[in-house]
Amino acid sequence: MEKLDPKVDGSSMDIIKNNIEKLKSIFPDVFNEEKVDIEKLKERLGEFVDAKSERYNFTWHGKSQAKRLAQQPSTGTLRPCKEESTDWDTTENLYIEGDNLEVLKLLQKSYHNKVKMIYIDPPYNTGNDFVYRDNYKDNLKNYLEITGQVDDDGNKLSTNSDTSGRYHTDWLNMMYSRLKLARNLLKENGVIFISIDDNEVANLRKICDEIFGEDNFVADFPRVTKKAGKSSEQVSKNNDYILCYGKSNELLLNAFEHNDDGFKYSDEYEDTRGNYKLNQTLDYGSIQYSPSLDYEIEIEGQTLRPGNVTYEEMEERKRRNPKSDFCWRWSKELYEFGLKNGFIVLKHSSNGYRIYTKTYQNAKILKNSNNEYVVEIRKRTKPVTTLHFIANKFSNDNSKKDLMKIFENNIFDYSKPIELIRTLIFLGTSNDDIILDFFSGSSTTAHAVMQQNINDKGKRKFIMVQLQEPTDKKSDAYKAGYKYITDIGKERIRRAGEKIKEVNKGEDGIENLDTGFKVFKLDTSNIKTWDTSLDDDLKQTLFNMVENIKEDRTEEDIVYEILLKYGLDLTIPIEETTLNNKKVYIVGYGSLIICLDKNITLDIVEEIGNLRDKYQPEIMRVIFKDNGFKDDVIKTNAIQILKKYGIEDVKSL
Repeated sequence: MEKLDPKVDGSSMDIIKNNIEKLKSIFPDVFNEEKVDIEKLKERLGEFVDAKSERYNFTWHGKSQAKRLAQQPSTGTLRPCKEESTDWDTTENLYIEGDNLEVLKLLQKSYHNKVKMIYIDPPYNTGNDFVYRDNYKDNLKNYLEITGQVDDDGNKLSTNSDTSGRYHTDWLNMMYSRLKLARNLLKENGVIFISIDDNEVANLRKICDEIFGEDNFVADFPRVTKKAGKSSEQVSKNNDYILCYGKSNELLLNAFEHNDDGFKYSDEYEDTRGNYKLNQTLDYGSIQYSPSLDYEIEIEGQTLRPGNVTYEEMEERKRRNPKSDFCWRWSKELYEFGLKNGFIVLKHSSNGYRIYTKTYQNAKILKNSNNEYVVEIRKRTKPVTTLHFIANKFSNDNSKKDLMKIFENNIFDYSKPIELIRTLIFLGTSNDDIILDFFSGSSTTAHAVMQQNINDKGKRKFIMVQLQEPTDKKSDAYKAGYKYITDIGKERIRRAGEKIKEVNKGEDGIENLDTGFKVFKLDTSNIKTWDTSLDDDLKQTLFNMVENIKEDRTEEDIVYEILLKYGLDLTIPIEETTLNNKKVYIVGYGSLIICLDKNITLDIVEEIGNLRDKYQPEIMRVIFKDNGFKDDVIKTNAIQILKKYGIEDVKSL
């Protein structure tokens, strides 16, 4: 039975290995004994290789380390925390506590090419402290120490004073590796929005050009921050920016619906065509006379001519003014189609009668490929403008009001307004997409996802990632019992979900709105690794490794670590059942079976084999504990029994 080697499978996706496999699939001839022959690769790339020593390049001290850090697999895991979750059994939303660098690594297998939109509001490089310092040797250990899971000092990870010689360097190193990993998670038509201010907007643009590609730059939206602004000696600073990139040129942002004035009437077509306004486009006007447009109209017992005049009156007018020929603006064929399909209205006027046409918000009369008139239902839209976010509703003043509606006071500084993030979600996503925020702060993004879902009956899912950063002991948040920013974020989602359901009580689909979330926390792997340096007594070390699961870990901890290593969604359905008094986890309707119990016998193996017939998955994989079998003979026979049921992928850990 193949064993899950904790030194290989116990880590996140190996990005370097994955990149090599991609290169091998494109250029197999540049490999020699599994190594890349650089000279051959240069030949294949031909004129696209720049051999000059001087070229345009954006670099800084530590950039190469930041690249390596992004490629270095994580040996951590995400442990489930049911007691802090809401609607654990049904929700498809995630809230993850931990250093976002390590979390992004751990999500690489399960969410590769699955996220439609990323929004982040990273720490602005203002010369104050920011709490992300990456340890190139063991970032996970560094995180655990500082968040108090190993020791209790709870200090911030780093300071970044503007007097430091590494002022820009530290910030760039922090962002570069995270953006590299984030890009892998985006779908091919995915989009990322990044909030930033003047201090680093130029540098952020350069690293995004490198990571996402200059051709995939979409826009740099200015956003109003305060009407009053921040004063300097000469200029009042009233805005920051939202930088937008697509993963590829497949990106297509949604357009806004027109809300033109004048669409104030409604009729029986309202559900499909929207409201309408009246126009005189059918009536006579300043167009060149055409005999084909000069015809009588019979409507509601009235016979009307262009200009609503008789032949005698027309002749008299033409005598006085040769240019006073009248004709309709629509052809007779178009008029008859419009009359039949509700586009024509007859109105009384001071001169008798006038004919009006209806201009609907979402409908037009067009000709199809057979040259026949048809009604096309199409929403009137307008493109996004780079000035869209200068409206006051997107300012920081509104973020305080948003928080005050669900908390007793403004317990979080620098959050973004819900309307800002909700609008970005509208622009970048559709019904059932996944939205990721790995600097989630007070969870405005989660709040906005739920709000947009109720607006358009969507089923979008969110993934929030936030460092367990302590709040200031002098702050209102700390005094209110929120010792960490993560406490604020989780509570906001709970309260916001309840508020949205209360406000929209009785609305269609409100019962299906997902306001829950599963909480996971970053930690070291649940599986012990072989490391004789930890114990000089080899005999004791061997004894400890007989039980290779850490003592303080639960079976559920291990199940979710297996999901990460297999690249399965963390919200995939998991059913617990008992077979011959042994607990078995059925993952994804039978695609993966996990049994971590002890004293496994062949009758239990047979019962697991029978699950293949019950669930009939395309592929079924089975995992046991390596020392979970009653003896080695049963362990050997288990593989053959499961093969009888068509189960080839059997592993132990």
